Amino acid sequence: MSTNRLETFADGVFAIAATLLILNVDTQIGANAEIGTRLLHIWPSYAGYVVSFLTIGIIWANHHTVMNQIARVDRTFLMLSVLLLMSVAFIPFPTRLVAEHIRDDGARAATVTYGITMTSVAITFNAIWFYAVRGGRLLREDADEATVRGISRTYRPAPLLYLAITLVALVSPPTGAALFGAFALFWLFESSLFGHDRAQA
Repeated sequence: MSTNRLETFADGVFAIAATLLILNVDTQIGANAEIGTRLLHIWPSYAGYVVSFLTIGIIWANHHTVMNQIARVDRTFLMLSVLLLMSVAFIPFPTRLVAEHIRDDGARAATVTYGITMTSVAITFNAIWFYAVRGGRLLREDADEATVRGISRTYRPAPLLYLAITLVALVSPPTGAALFGAFALFWLFESSLFGHDRAQA
């Protein structure tokens, strides 16, 4: 089975998930508050938008890198991809929770929910990649072994890192939220500096 339909579907899900993030900002304005004061007060919504948009964009770019190495897909790969895309589509919800509750008693539940979501994304992303590369079952015939190893080495730590940050958020929600932002920036620079060769290989 070719990869074209899966890539088209995935691109649509990524685009919708990224677009929905702006609604988390829009709904925070309200009708009765003084606009200037309100715009300053909802800064967590801006931060959540930036962090989650970057994160979704990076996942999309990495998905492109994965699909560049794959010649075909089978039903198991498709179902694993559905789980990945389901997790990605869920990201706007915990993003809104964090933006709305990072300054109140709901901060711990909100940041842990965000962390569980991102850990799920990382786990399912690893699942589709390592399923595809195991025994070379779905790889292109001309796939470069060094490139494949490099992708595996880069993706493997993500679930544990997201889980670790989630545990930090359980203890200190603001610290956890800040670490999620820092991790998104790390992936942005990693993908920009080192991802080009993987994507083009």
